[in-house]
Amino acid sequence: MAETTAPPPTPAVPLAALLAQGELGLRQIAGPERSDAVVHWVHTSEMADPYPYLLGGELLLSAGVLLEDPDTYVARSVAAGAAALGFGVTPVYDTVPAGLVEACDRHGLPLLEVPPSTTFTAVARAVWRLLAEARHRELRRVSRAQQGLATAAARPDPVPSVLGQLASRLGGRAVLLAADGRELAAAGRPPSAGALRALERLVRVVRGAAPTGAGGPGDALDAGDPGSAGTAPSTASDTADGVHLAAYAIGGGRGLTLGLATPAREPGDHTVAGVAVVLLSLLTAPHQGADSGRRGSALVRLLLGADPAGVAARLGGGRWTVVRARGGGQRPFAASALGAALGSALVDPVDERTVRVLIPSDAVPAPQPGWVLGVSGPVPPAELATADAQAERALRRAQESGRELVRHRGSALSELLTPEEAAAHARLRLAPLAGSPALVETLRAWLAAHGGWDRTAGELGVHRNTVRQRIARCAALLGEDLDDPDVRMELWFALRSR
Repeated sequence: MAETTAPPPTPAVPLAALLAQGELGLRQIAGPERSDAVVHWVHTSEMADPYPYLLGGELLLSAGVLLEDPDTYVARSVAAGAAALGFGVTPVYDTVPAGLVEACDRHGLPLLEVPPSTTFTAVARAVWRLLAEARHRELRRVSRAQQGLATAAARPDPVPSVLGQLASRLGGRAVLLAADGRELAAAGRPPSAGALRALERLVRVVRGAAPTGAGGPGDALDAGDPGSAGTAPSTASDTADGVHLAAYAIGGGRGLTLGLATPAREPGDHTVAGVAVVLLSLLTAPHQGADSGRRGSALVRLLLGADPAGVAARLGGGRWTVVRARGGGQRPFAASALGAALGSALVDPVDERTVRVLIPSDAVPAPQPGWVLGVSGPVPPAELATADAQAERALRRAQESGRELVRHRGSALSELLTPEEAAAHARLRLAPLAGSPALVETLRAWLAAHGGWDRTAGELGVHRNTVRQRIARCAALLGEDLDDPDVRMELWFALRSR
């Protein structure tokens, strides 16, 4: 089912992993005995009603200073999406109140006893350390998967190899389907009949046909990246018979679809699948070989110093964006994997650590694990030298500021000449906030108030700390510095144009 907020950028920490930190002495004394709860962050509050201050997924820490009605307190915490409650013993209570234990059992909220020797700061530090370790593991897994997919794409049978690598990395089934539903290639063990039927419905959703069939576990669909009204989404996901399902439209104009059925869904799986989609789009596009050959020839001519205007025809006209990337380490195929992730075969390794990639201007590059990116503005082929300089400056700015991706800000808004173009830009710019109206509305009010916390809180009718938490969440999801006036200007334009 569609989630009310976008998933966090960092894998969550299982509550069991926190309980396993022996030095903390934490003990679960109520709630489900075998809880599958996960923690996204930590929040300490001594308010009688924590609901207005929670975003969901928190380990809520409290010593019960204003605890009056345990049942109401727990019910409100559960309603706000708290993952668990950590109750500090002393100085307010010598033991955890029995009413709180009963309420947590009744509402199914894991309750942890925090001993007097353990500070809330120590608990928070442990959670942040576990989160950092989880993120590092996930980034490493995604990076290895990207390398494997790029290597598979270079084999003599690239399409089956990419599907095989994808199925292996995700531990499930990967299938490439034709526009009429025929299975063109597949890898991995097929799921149950019920999961296959649900996957067929997902594929129809991506192709633009309404799903059919009676109710069941596979009827609630989560469609991503929708276009304008009447346009099919490019991705859709579902769950059936305990299997996670996803369908992705393959570019190239042939109506192909990638179907996935996996026993679990990790935070980085969508990124891994996205790399496979790009590779399959490049490998199956009509006349892909000739088109890539012409564009590759154009890139070689540019690198040899040819006049950009003279090779514009080989690039196919239109507008282009230059991406400069730094990183990759010593990994084999790092440059080609980066190109595949950005959706382009026009890759130029500048040196051992720097890569240039030429992408169509309608592509929106996202941060890539292990890389720092500088992105130019969109330009016609005759101005690619200018775009390359823009990308180089943006990359330098990204390295100096410690950010994963920086875009050239010179004339981004001047490119939006029509309402349709402005709306399309807004959808792309605000995509990380899709599905969370509260975050979008808070960002709009905050920008309108020129960053004033109290004015924003007054307009929205929430506490100023809630505004601060939501704006911090927006900054994390967007991957932007909201203190940058250029960033604020572009986001305000996007919010006004959507």
